[in-house]
Amino acid sequence: MQITLESKPFATLETDALVTYVFEETDPAQGRVAELDKLTGGLLAKLSKSGELTGKTLEITLVHAPAGLKATRLLLLGAGKREQFNPATLRKVAGAALRHLKSRGVHNFTFVLREGDLTEEAAQAVTEGAIAADFESDKYKTEKKNDKFIETVSVAGYGESEKAAAEKGIARGRIVAEAQNFTRDLVNEPSNKLEILDEKKIAELKMGALLSVAQGSVEPPRMIVITYTPSNAKPGGPVVGLVGKAVTFDTGGISIKPSDGMEKMKYDMAGGATMLGVMRALAALKPSVKVICVVPATENMPGGKAQKPGDIQTAMSGKTIEVLNTDAEGRLILADGVHYAKQLGATHLVDAATLTGAIVVALANIHVGVFGSDQAWTDKLLASAKAAGEKMWPMPMDEEYREFIKGSFADIQNIGSGKGGGAITGAMFIREFAGDTPWIHLDIAGTAWNDDAKPWLAKGPTGIALRTLVQLVTSL
Repeated sequence: MQITLESKPFATLETDALVTYVFEETDPAQGRVAELDKLTGGLLAKLSKSGELTGKTLEITLVHAPAGLKATRLLLLGAGKREQFNPATLRKVAGAALRHLKSRGVHNFTFVLREGDLTEEAAQAVTEGAIAADFESDKYKTEKKNDKFIETVSVAGYGESEKAAAEKGIARGRIVAEAQNFTRDLVNEPSNKLEILDEKKIAELKMGALLSVAQGSVEPPRMIVITYTPSNAKPGGPVVGLVGKAVTFDTGGISIKPSDGMEKMKYDMAGGATMLGVMRALAALKPSVKVICVVPATENMPGGKAQKPGDIQTAMSGKTIEVLNTDAEGRLILADGVHYAKQLGATHLVDAATLTGAIVVALANIHVGVFGSDQAWTDKLLASAKAAGEKMWPMPMDEEYREFIKGSFADIQNIGSGKGGGAITGAMFIREFAGDTPWIHLDIAGTAWNDDAKPWLAKGPTGIALRTLVQLVTSL
């Protein structure tokens, strides 16, 4: 799909659809919308008066053969209250526009930005929204709707003085959104792995926690390592370690999960997929910060060789772990992944994992749970999430929770002994292996998968946290 910049006047554009957005206010037809109203002979004012055009968030009004325009259709989307409008809303509006028009056989459209929104960030938001919305989870369907596709999206409204900023925003938005879709594609794949460090090398490195999860599967584990080393890295600057959980299929092991919904457990590698997507984006954006990506990958299967509740494992760090529940496996493989990232030179760590059902209880599918050992590093990530338009919420990491994972027969145990706080005890377990290195854990279990399609995004994987992590690294 092409994203281009359009500089011609609205009325002269020959396009399948002219798209813009209106705010929820007494008179939605203001500014550029007032220009469109005038061109169409007061049509938009009439729609507003009749209650068909209110500006409520993601309300859709489609006008066919609008008088005064060369466009075949005029599409108006509600953007909510003007004072609450931001790039995250604009991203959703652009995505909803694409999916609405795509479903109706439209092949190209022009998105007109409103007065006051002619910035690099706005062009980036429209581009990200459109490309992310164009993703479909139909790769393995034999019957595809081949006539339902968008060929070109034109971004309009920018003047000559704003053109450079718009082009920069479109370019960056394409890089980020294509990396997000790459991540979503990985999450959708059936359970298979990339060969980097094989099981022999993993054993040589004494990654006992990772090996313990893998031992029940006929598929050997892998440790994926990707390093981005810029030529202009600042001497003594941070080295960011990104660690992603990649359980390519999670049955729960001997502590087997219920069968209902188990087919979705191919998404248990979403954290790893996110980190690979971030590395793809960084390779194109070229920030001046060294980044090390570590992705421990394995299945978690029951079987004659599978680890059992009560087993004691020794992690790469030397710390011993009492395994009380084999379905708390993500934290085990992250233990070795986080420690290995530190060994490779990471000075600041972020891990992402579909770790716990408890985070869904706490935050539903709205916010990512954020757990941090260093306030300054955590604040940087939360600021990046806000800038990227992704909802994340800081969770407590009080020392009292450390008692919940204190082992009876080993140093620590892999589930909490107290009642409740499951997402926190999972994070506390991983923190043991981060040590004094500034570290953040992102629990994406509730946000990595859409059970139902959204107006701006298809059903299935979301690619959550990718935009935040790209923003974090490029802001350092």
